[in-house]
Amino acid sequence: MLHRSVVAQDATEIPARNEIKLYGDGATLSDFKRLYSEGVVTGFTTNPSLMRKAGVEDYEAFARELLSVIPDMPVSFEVIADEFDEMERQAMRLASWGPNVYVKVPITNTRRESSLPLIRRLSAQGVKVNVTAILTLEQVAGTVDALHPDTPAVISIFAGRIADTGVDPAPVMRAAVAMATRRPHAEVLWASIREVYNIYQADSCGCHIITATPELLKKLDMGGKNLDDLSAETVAMFDADARAAGYQL
Repeated sequence: MLHRSVVAQDATEIPARNEIKLYGDGATLSDFKRLYSEGVVTGFTTNPSLMRKAGVEDYEAFARELLSVIPDMPVSFEVIADEFDEMERQAMRLASWGPNVYVKVPITNTRRESSLPLIRRLSAQGVKVNVTAILTLEQVAGTVDALHPDTPAVISIFAGRIADTGVDPAPVMRAAVAMATRRPHAEVLWASIREVYNIYQADSCGCHIITATPELLKKLDMGGKNLDDLSAETVAMFDADARAAGYQL
């Protein structure tokens, strides 16, 4: 998977991927089952927004079915509370569903109150947390400090949303990876991927994980594709669609 270098016509080279892990992101069981059986990814993430979009009606039923299909890869489920005591209760419940469960805890609640005290308590109890919705290095630093050195954890930084604001996320991600070295069991995740090129970017920054939708993962085979061939295929697509639509001028 993307083990080649991609060379553009202007001789600009995109570095080959090395060790970054690909996780599937979504909330459709059929997609997750397919990705798992194909061996495309090594873990999975979801969130309440994705679950709602996919039409999930019963959180626990969905989660338990997913875990029955994927018992041996990391799977992240998110708490659905805004009060920290309820977040903690839910986190302990989610963690009890399987040793491969990571509990997603947002870096703040809706009132911008820090979740770091809760993250510290959960990590100290051995709960594998996936701290999510991180966008600043201050949040990264606080998270790293809150994590227990012996407990696995994921630090999910929304690089795509950083880029949406017009800011290059790469320096942020490189700095976050450097910060995370203080916690040998913590992994930095490039979240909110926008295009396949982000996988190469995340890898070059030293990120441990990048999570992508099934739609983006379908494009992995384009890595290394000849751009002249791709140009011709694009023109052929336009021609075929115009003919199929019966357009005339």
